[in-house]
Amino acid sequence: MYSDQNVINITPGYGSVRFSRREILNIIIAAAVLTAAFTIFFLPSAQSILKVSWQEALPYALGISAFVTVVGFLLHEFAHKFLAQKYGAWAEFGLYPLGLLMCLVFSFFGFIFAAPGAVYIQGNITKRQYGIISIAGPLTNLAFGIVFMLLWIFVPVGVALGFAFYMIGFLSVWMALFNLIPFPPFDGSKVIVWSVPIWAMTFAVSVFFSLIGWGVIIIR
Repeated sequence: MYSDQNVINITPGYGSVRFSRREILNIIIAAAVLTAAFTIFFLPSAQSILKVSWQEALPYALGISAFVTVVGFLLHEFAHKFLAQKYGAWAEFGLYPLGLLMCLVFSFFGFIFAAPGAVYIQGNITKRQYGIISIAGPLTNLAFGIVFMLLWIFVPVGVALGFAFYMIGFLSVWMALFNLIPFPPFDGSKVIVWSVPIWAMTFAVSVFFSLIGWGVIIIR
């Protein structure tokens, strides 16, 4: 949320990055559950790629999952939080317990629905600042996604590393696209209020690289 009025009193630490103890705990819980869900989701593919038992494939799937959690979730939320705090607002990550439960349950059925929580914002920030804060998360996902997809397509590596590049890249791009949906509570609904052209351009780039991900994997 944002307001053109002062909602809270800004502390002397204006513009600095701050975490509360409760927020740190929420971040740890969300990251742990997401990593577990991604691991469950990746494990069958890891077994197929490596041609090993699930016990042997587990560290590989866990490694990819941890990296996807960092790139897709943590850096996304930190981008929102750090920018909001830079503008002098209060910003704190809060859990969405039902979203965490759905993410974990759906992973057993080969589907990922990642809605672990969100960064809640209050303060005297403008519509433009709120739009920039909102687009920062998807842009972070998109940047990492494009880099890892290009590594996967153009850098000759082994099957195991290539699959890791693909999953990290494709899921990062997909998270950017998912979060840019132009309806509440997604980031896209806040970005589009600020600037339709910027939302449209970012959304189009996310769609383009998502289609490349689907197309290349089908061709290969």
